[in-house]
Amino acid sequence: MAKSEHAENNDVFNDQPEVQHERINMRRIALLTAGGDTPALNATIYGAVERANELRVEVVGIIKGFGGLLDPNVPHLRLNPLYSTIPELDPRCGGTILGSSRTYIDDSHAGELQVVKKRLDQLGIEGLICIGGDGTLNGMQPISQFMPCVLAPKTIDNDLGLNYLDEPNEWVREVDPESKKETFRKLPSKQDLDLEDIVNFATPGYATAVYVCVQGIQRIRTTAESHRRIAIVEVMGRESGYLALGAAYGQPDIILIPEIPLDFERFERRVRDLYDAQKNVVIVIGEGLRDQEGKRLGDISQSVDPAGNVIFSGAAEVLQNMLIESMGDHYFVSRKRHEQAAAATFTRKIGHTQRGGRPIRFDRYYATQLGGKAVDLLVQRQNNYVAILQWNEEQGFHVSSINGNALRDSWRGIHPRLLHPSFYDEHRYQPSKLGIDYLSKIFNNAVGSDDLELLREDLFDTGHLKSRYQSVNVGIHKHIRYLSSENEDGPIDPF
Repeated sequence: MAKSEHAENNDVFNDQPEVQHERINMRRIALLTAGGDTPALNATIYGAVERANELRVEVVGIIKGFGGLLDPNVPHLRLNPLYSTIPELDPRCGGTILGSSRTYIDDSHAGELQVVKKRLDQLGIEGLICIGGDGTLNGMQPISQFMPCVLAPKTIDNDLGLNYLDEPNEWVREVDPESKKETFRKLPSKQDLDLEDIVNFATPGYATAVYVCVQGIQRIRTTAESHRRIAIVEVMGRESGYLALGAAYGQPDIILIPEIPLDFERFERRVRDLYDAQKNVVIVIGEGLRDQEGKRLGDISQSVDPAGNVIFSGAAEVLQNMLIESMGDHYFVSRKRHEQAAAATFTRKIGHTQRGGRPIRFDRYYATQLGGKAVDLLVQRQNNYVAILQWNEEQGFHVSSINGNALRDSWRGIHPRLLHPSFYDEHRYQPSKLGIDYLSKIFNNAVGSDDLELLREDLFDTGHLKSRYQSVNVGIHKHIRYLSSENEDGPIDPF
């Protein structure tokens, strides 16, 4: 086998030996979670805090992400008093005990940045760990100008990383001569991909989100079979098709990904063939699906979220209407199955359930490892680095790191990692052989026995009927402290 790009570029990756306590000169760090929630955020926080306990480093949790730093009171809590992890931090619970927001620091506002610096100095913070995706990586850039910052990755979309190291250089910038608006276009990917070339093989949260999607698809299948219907299931992922690809474990008949423009005529023929043969069809589509002209299939809001991402909506409904119009009522009436095409089709969005709940073992374990790696990087003062999960044949999964600039294009932009075309068979609408190999590495042992035992013991626990849900926020609120507004000169929260 040819030598992989990963092997040829080992100098790009930071695989320094584990930090020893005697060498630590950083005593207090801060940690925040930003962007959308995922099932593995608490596990990442837990891994970071446990590693900090070993190194005798204090960890301050910032409430509500970068928004907490912009709050004059900077709500925060100590996550490891006396180097012991607070009991509310449970890696088996989804979401984040610190809260999250999509508020980011604007580096063009120098005054705002100076205020944030002053507040961190008042807390005695020497380094910052940010847990998030590409928006969070951009958000920590201004802070990295005056303090070591490290990113621990999270996203259910699995789009933070690269298919290979040279990928950022394949983006080109185009400027509309009339509107002067800039757009970016990716050149064709290299055809031969080695799994060992992938930078950040899988992000915490992805495996659990796939698990949720698969369960949803399996349940929708029986309804589609029973009522002789065509089901269109929309999954998240934005412009990346990793979630849709992983949904193949639920055995949908057709998978449509954003990276491959929809050839509707060929797609409709395939739907007809399947429906004639089995009287039901289950279709999975990624929310960013595009037509032949490159236009996103669903209606798109004119607004964007605070990270600058366009808000998606309605791709499944648009595809449903296209099928209704093209197949027509007569097709279903002639087969004595439905009187109207509209009654023969339905859509479902897996929605926010993909982002929540208990993380499965793969996410719990590697999120914890990545949290610990982020602490090691920070105490080594490796500024603007990203903790990443790598895979190779010799070591299997292992944590490493890479400089954040390696993820940026020539204009310092970060683009979502797109599903490599070699992972998808566009003629069969299914994962390719390499795609199956990629998914197998993650999911062959992704669910633990404790995940199954919890389902058996906890789901229908009679105690749930006798007491209401006990929110972790109640306990966390008792830990929260605030900067005093009366003394703004020196360190005022020494614990």
